[in-house]
Amino acid sequence: MDDHRAQVEELLADYRRSREQLTSVQRELAAVSATASSPDGTVEATVGPGGKLVGLVLSELAYRRHRPEQLAELIVQTVAAAAASAAEDTYQALSAVLPAAADPAAVVAGTADLQPSEYASDEYETVDLGRQPVRRRVDDDEDNEQRESWLDSELINRRVR
Repeated sequence: MDDHRAQVEELLADYRRSREQLTSVQRELAAVSATASSPDGTVEATVGPGGKLVGLVLSELAYRRHRPEQLAELIVQTVAAAAASAAEDTYQALSAVLPAAADPAAVVAGTADLQPSEYASDEYETVDLGRQPVRRRVDDDEDNEQRESWLDSELINRRVR
């Protein structure tokens, strides 16, 4: 009977250790946060757990240096960079509790036990922000080379009327 009691106590101790470790990882995952800045420093994005945008700072220069569509693209790229950094932190935290052969990115994506044919869609291209470089749009807008602010030109047009 003492052998069984010892085995039960050992199993309970293992369970408590595992639970404590999972609780610790859960806290780490809940605290994941990352910030990225655009190359010119005009945009700063902060994301929280799951890559959710929790903060966005645009400098006053952002409106002068970039036309609206350029600024929108820069914001998307900066948020993606922050999300990729947060994803890496998430994968790192999960690695502590996953088997060595498990891919944390696949676990997060919910595809760890699936084949690509089971979850890939031909209709949309799927991109894992944590693993793929951000695609940059080529801008051939001549106004950008002159560094004329779209805000200034809009104000001038209004004053002339």
